[in-house]
Amino acid sequence: MKNKKLFTYSILKHLICFFVILIIYSCSSKDEIITQNSTDEISETTLINPLSPYANISFNNLKVTLPVDENNNGSPDEYSAAQLSNFGYRTLAPVIPFMYDDTTDESIVFYTYPASSTANSNYSRTELREMMNPTNSKINWTLNQGGTFEGRLKLVSVTQDNISSSYDYHRVIMMQIHGIISQADMLTHGFLSNNGPPLLKIYWIDGHIKAYKKTLVNSNTTGDALLDVSSSTWTDISHDFGYIGYEPFDLKVIASTGKLEVTVNNSMKVFEDISLAKWPFENYFKAGNYLITTEPTANSTVKYYKLNINH
Repeated sequence: MKNKKLFTYSILKHLICFFVILIIYSCSSKDEIITQNSTDEISETTLINPLSPYANISFNNLKVTLPVDENNNGSPDEYSAAQLSNFGYRTLAPVIPFMYDDTTDESIVFYTYPASSTANSNYSRTELREMMNPTNSKINWTLNQGGTFEGRLKLVSVTQDNISSSYDYHRVIMMQIHGIISQADMLTHGFLSNNGPPLLKIYWIDGHIKAYKKTLVNSNTTGDALLDVSSSTWTDISHDFGYIGYEPFDLKVIASTGKLEVTVNNSMKVFEDISLAKWPFENYFKAGNYLITTEPTANSTVKYYKLNINH
């Protein structure tokens, strides 16, 4: 009887030890799993979007023109899509004063002042230029091919206009569709410059957003005469989208054969006329801060929160 009790006690003792070990192991495994899962969650959260505080703008097909000529070659400095993309613009010391991130509101800031200007303009800019081929600016698009531009942007600040009696503040072009003479027409006519007129300009003028669209002075103009880029052939018509002030606004432009649809917030203007049907130039989109003044003390600041271009 005594041996039987000892045997029973031994079994019970082993069973208790077994369950204690099992509980300890289970807790340990559970803690390990929780710890592992927690670590995974932290890693995934960190890797989901490490650039979330920044504006989501791709520079893969954009180059930038700055208002300065630091390399003294007689024209404004430019930085290519390859230099800007993959967040390269954040490490380019010459670019940082003029185009930089504002992480407080997930925007990219474009700052400019009068200094260096391109050959076909008197005004300076910090402006992006669409590059359908990142290494070849001669490849562009026609209205028949079409394109869509979508952006959210605002004018942050601009100096007062002390020269013109027409405006309280300096004007700023924030977006363009610019014309360019095709390579085929360059060869045919032997032109020395491929510069064309801007088909569409989106201005900030004393708080109003205005669209300026090129139209023929004489709608009967045809053939090679359409390639004349002067104001005697092409002039502007405009549409006022109303007062925006310094608030952000959404801009969408859809270009297609003989037609431009321009939407500012919920207000749309459709340009559709014979001048667009006859438009002989190729095109590219531009976006940024193009300051329309040569006053030495002038400056302006524009922000883009998003920018998408599609064809």
